[in-house]
Amino acid sequence: MQLVINTHGTSLRRRGERLVISHRNLPKPVELAASKIQSIVVASGIQITSGVIELAAQHDIDICFLAKDGHPISRIWQSRIGSTVAIRRAQLAASDNPTGTDVVRSWIAKKLENQHRFLTQLQSKRPDRMTVFDTALRLLPETIEKLRRLTGKVDDQRSTIMGLEGVAGRVYFECLAKLMPSEYQFSGRSRRPATDPFNAMLNYAYGVLYSQVERAQILAGLDPHIGFLHTDNYNKPSLVFDMIEPFRIIAEKATVLFFTGRRVKREFFREVPGGIELAPEGRAALITNLNERLDKSVKYPIQQPKRPGGKKTRRIKLRVTIQYEAHALANQLLGRNDLPRIVESDALFENEDP
Repeated sequence: MQLVINTHGTSLRRRGERLVISHRNLPKPVELAASKIQSIVVASGIQITSGVIELAAQHDIDICFLAKDGHPISRIWQSRIGSTVAIRRAQLAASDNPTGTDVVRSWIAKKLENQHRFLTQLQSKRPDRMTVFDTALRLLPETIEKLRRLTGKVDDQRSTIMGLEGVAGRVYFECLAKLMPSEYQFSGRSRRPATDPFNAMLNYAYGVLYSQVERAQILAGLDPHIGFLHTDNYNKPSLVFDMIEPFRIIAEKATVLFFTGRRVKREFFREVPGGIELAPEGRAALITNLNERLDKSVKYPIQQPKRPGGKKTRRIKLRVTIQYEAHALANQLLGRNDLPRIVESDALFENEDP
């Protein structure tokens, strides 16, 4: 369970092995057992006691603070190291050998496959607008094939990979822009700050996913700051930016369907210097929607097949697939390929109707 606090003035304190949430608008405090909570996301100003931090550390609960655009700005985590140094050494080695290229290529290819599948679903519901999708539905598979043919070290292929990804992303979002209600159409991606409501909501949704991916990597013993495609920089969680790629579709579907389903309200947004951001009401609506998606039960492979068609599956929450991906990467780096990858699963699209 993820506890999300997005109401200004909320108080969070400890009572034994439980967390107590208080606010002047609540008829009485809400108590939750710490053993049932995986993470705490703080999206607004709150009061938090040292007892809460201690209890969270004892139960391996991370406390993540989000900025107004949804990006994580701080994280409180227990001080124990969750892995051997061998994983970090393997990360560094992979960034300088074909393993890093293979991992990055599979993640980006999966992202493009997800986007192609999403556009195909959207097109099937809009038979009167078929031509809107033509360019993107042609270019995305072509880009995937070009990615799969790349070999060698990431350093040698970085500009090519990012160039292919950039062109595909541009036509994808150009297609999505044409599907928006007339008052919400936009011109390409804009980030910090966003220049339109669609990008403001999408940026926040991506930010929430960044938090999920970083948490999964820490639990798997990976170093979020040692990436493959995204270059190292001071305080830059490069591996988070890499691994989020196949999961971006979760944020994209949530955002697109908010707008095409006409569930967006003007009060969800507010102007800031240079652009637009989500207002508290918009953040609350989006976080609720994302958590409902992430808590969906999906079918996921739990072991590699020993023979064709022999893959065993189980039902897990969608958010847990992010954790599986982090553990699969850690195992791959250590030479143990005994866990499945999200690239082998249809979990991101199960029971989804645009």
